[in-house]
Amino acid sequence: MDTPLMQQHCRPLSGSENRLDAHQAETLMALLKGWQLTEHGQALFKIVPFENYHQTMAFVNALAFIAHREDHHPDLGVHYNRCEIRFSTHDVGGLSLNDFICAAKTDALLVR
Repeated sequence: MDTPLMQQHCRPLSGSENRLDAHQAETLMALLKGWQLTEHGQALFKIVPFENYHQTMAFVNALAFIAHREDHHPDLGVHYNRCEIRFSTHDVGGLSLNDFICAAKTDALLVR
Protein backbone atom coordinates (compact mmCIF):
# COMPACT_ATOMS: atom_id res chain seq x y z
CA MET A 1 0.00 0.00 0.00
CA ASP A 2 1.59 3.23 -1.13
CA THR A 3 -0.75 5.76 0.50
CA PRO A 4 -1.14 5.74 4.31
CA LEU A 5 -4.64 4.81 5.51
CA MET A 6 -5.14 8.29 7.01
CA GLN A 7 -4.75 9.92 3.60
CA GLN A 8 -7.20 7.61 1.83
CA HIS A 9 -10.96 8.03 1.54
CA CYS A 10 -13.70 5.44 1.58
CA ARG A 11 -15.40 4.54 -1.65
CA PRO A 12 -18.62 2.63 -2.23
CA LEU A 13 -17.94 -1.11 -2.18
CA SER A 14 -20.23 -4.08 -2.61
CA GLY A 15 -19.81 -7.73 -3.40
CA SER A 16 -17.56 -10.39 -1.96
CA GLU A 17 -14.77 -9.49 -4.39
CA ASN A 18 -14.14 -6.41 -2.21
CA ARG A 19 -13.95 -8.41 1.03
CA LEU A 20 -10.43 -8.66 2.44
CA ASP A 21 -8.98 -12.10 3.00
CA ALA A 22 -7.29 -13.07 6.27
CA HIS A 23 -3.79 -12.23 5.01
CA GLN A 24 -4.84 -8.77 3.78
CA ALA A 25 -6.62 -8.05 7.07
CA GLU A 26 -3.61 -9.12 9.16
CA THR A 27 -1.30 -6.95 7.06
CA LEU A 28 -3.53 -3.91 7.61
CA MET A 29 -3.94 -4.71 11.33
CA ALA A 30 -0.22 -3.98 11.74
CA LEU A 31 -0.98 -0.35 10.81
CA LEU A 32 -3.52 0.12 13.62
CA LYS A 33 -3.16 0.45 17.39
CA GLY A 34 -5.33 -1.46 19.84
CA TRP A 35 -7.85 -2.90 17.38
CA GLN A 36 -8.94 -6.53 17.39
CA LEU A 37 -10.32 -8.77 14.68
CA THR A 38 -13.60 -10.25 15.87
CA GLU A 39 -16.35 -12.48 14.56
CA HIS A 40 -13.91 -14.80 12.80
CA GLY A 41 -12.13 -11.89 11.14
CA GLN A 42 -15.31 -10.25 9.89
CA ALA A 43 -15.09 -7.03 11.94
CA LEU A 44 -12.69 -4.61 13.64
CA PHE A 45 -13.34 -3.84 17.30
CA LYS A 46 -11.88 -1.43 19.81
CA ILE A 47 -12.84 -0.14 23.25
CA VAL A 48 -11.71 3.42 23.93
CA PRO A 49 -11.66 4.46 27.61
CA PHE A 50 -12.37 8.00 28.81
CA GLU A 51 -12.43 9.73 32.17
CA ASN A 52 -16.05 10.87 31.99
CA TYR A 53 -19.21 11.14 29.92
CA HIS A 54 -18.31 14.53 28.47
CA GLN A 55 -15.07 13.18 26.97
CA THR A 56 -16.87 10.10 25.67
CA MET A 57 -19.53 12.20 23.94
CA ALA A 58 -16.98 14.61 22.47
CA PHE A 59 -15.20 11.63 20.93
CA VAL A 60 -18.46 10.11 19.66
CA ASN A 61 -19.41 13.40 17.99
CA ALA A 62 -16.00 13.72 16.34
CA LEU A 63 -16.23 10.10 15.15
CA ALA A 64 -19.73 10.74 13.80
CA PHE A 65 -18.34 13.62 11.73
CA ILE A 66 -15.67 11.36 10.22
CA ALA A 67 -18.19 8.59 9.56
CA HIS A 68 -20.51 11.02 7.81
CA ARG A 69 -17.70 12.52 5.72
CA GLU A 70 -16.42 9.06 4.70
CA ASP A 71 -19.96 7.64 4.34
CA HIS A 72 -18.88 4.60 6.34
CA HIS A 73 -20.53 4.18 9.71
CA PRO A 74 -19.46 2.05 12.68
CA ASP A 75 -21.65 0.33 15.22
CA LEU A 76 -21.10 2.12 18.53
CA GLY A 77 -21.66 1.26 22.15
CA VAL A 78 -21.64 4.52 24.10
CA HIS A 79 -21.15 4.33 27.86
CA TYR A 80 -20.27 6.76 30.65
CA ASN A 81 -16.50 6.30 30.40
CA ARG A 82 -15.90 4.31 27.22
CA CYS A 83 -16.92 3.86 23.62
CA GLU A 84 -17.04 0.47 21.91
CA ILE A 85 -16.46 0.69 18.16
CA ARG A 86 -17.13 -1.99 15.56
CA PHE A 87 -16.35 -1.53 11.86
CA SER A 88 -17.49 -3.99 9.20
CA THR A 89 -18.69 -3.56 5.63
CA HIS A 90 -22.11 -5.18 5.36
CA ASP A 91 -22.21 -4.86 1.57
CA VAL A 92 -19.12 -7.07 1.17
CA GLY A 93 -19.97 -9.50 3.98
CA GLY A 94 -16.93 -8.75 6.13
CA LEU A 95 -13.96 -6.43 6.21
CA SER A 96 -13.04 -4.02 3.45
CA LEU A 97 -10.35 -1.40 3.06
CA ASN A 98 -12.96 1.17 4.17
CA ASP A 99 -12.99 -0.33 7.67
CA PHE A 100 -9.24 0.11 8.04
CA ILE A 101 -9.33 3.65 6.65
CA CYS A 102 -11.97 4.64 9.21
CA ALA A 103 -10.17 2.83 12.04
CA ALA A 104 -7.00 4.81 11.27
CA LYS A 105 -8.96 8.06 11.20
CA THR A 106 -10.58 7.08 14.50
CA ASP A 107 -7.14 6.52 16.03
CA ALA A 108 -6.06 9.98 14.87
CA LEU A 109 -8.80 11.46 17.08
CA LEU A 110 -7.11 9.88 20.08
CA VAL A 111 -3.65 11.37 19.60
CA ARG A 112 -3.02 13.65 22.56
